[in-house]
Amino acid sequence: MSVTYLIEFTVKPMQRERFLTLLNGVLDAMREEANFRNATLHRDPEDPYHFLLHETWADHQDVLDVQLNRPYRSEWHEALPELLERPRQVSMWSTVRVDRA
Repeated sequence: MSVTYLIEFTVKPMQRERFLTLLNGVLDAMREEANFRNATLHRDPEDPYHFLLHETWADHQDVLDVQLNRPYRSEWHEALPELLERPRQVSMWSTVRVDRA
């Protein structure tokens, strides 16, 4: 059963470009992972420093044991305290239904 994470970020204004550069590197690398399903990055239309990342993976335990420890994530994780106004908010969701055009 797949698992989806919603991760909310409020970025410091002076760190927006660095935030996006580092996150884009992580997202590009994730695409190659066997258990990765999809990711979508959203920006709040009323706040250019507020982002929502929607990530879906095949297996939650793999995310905890393997994916979070991938070397390509280390610079990203280390930079988060400098990039964010406050800690990111993470929630986990289970898929009930999927519709596509």
